[in-house]
Amino acid sequence: MSQWYVYMVQCTDGSLYTGIATDIDRRVAEHNAGTGARYTRGRGPVTLVYREEVKDRPTALKREYAIKRMRTDQKREMIDLFSI
Repeated sequence: MSQWYVYMVQCTDGSLYTGIATDIDRRVAEHNAGTGARYTRGRGPVTLVYREEVKDRPTALKREYAIKRMRTDQKREMIDLFSI
């Protein structure tokens, strides 16, 4: 059984992207190679600024949705409090 993570990366334009993955290093590399999410293409390279371990994929999806609904200042505060 794979371990799931919710993560946030910061793009070069300062924007934040939130996603889920079982292998964060691989996923960040995909974003930086231009093969990750459409949003991060052209905004790279990205930097990992937050990660959170969760128990399974459904939990990861729910947490991702909750984070995406946050205001940017709330996300940045969360990053500051729980930076990696």
